[in-house]
Amino acid sequence: MGITMLVGQVLKKKGYGYTAIDHEATVYEALELMSKKNVGALPVLENGVLIGVFSERDYARRVILEGRASKNTLVRELMQSPPITVTAMTTVQECMKLMSDHHVRHLPVLKDDIIIGVMSMRDMVNAIIQDQASTIEQLEDYISGSERRERKQTF
Repeated sequence: MGITMLVGQVLKKKGYGYTAIDHEATVYEALELMSKKNVGALPVLENGVLIGVFSERDYARRVILEGRASKNTLVRELMQSPPITVTAMTTVQECMKLMSDHHVRHLPVLKDDIIIGVMSMRDMVNAIIQDQASTIEQLEDYISGSERRERKQTF
């Protein structure tokens, strides 16, 4: 499988659930939700439609550094819009390139313009590590099997 694994394969293992926030929510509400759910970014929805992504980075750079008040600033004022998105058929390699090129760590996953999940950099790293561990195990099994076959042939 390797780096050509697809977002859909990763989502199938990790689950399709995600936490989103309404575009009219305050930055403070978004931070509370991110803390409660232990996530670094939230898809931003308007009437159930994805319109942006709000991240911890948006907070740090656009609230703290600009001297704004998180209880008086709306998520829609700071979110990244339009959001960078992927589909279940996007490869992990393509996701990593998008994240690198656009300086983001979270990508909403869409199917027919409906959000079905979120891929984080952590999700991709974990998927690659698990895939490599599986490959190593298969190689070890193959080598062990080859050694057993060679021993049988020498008797």
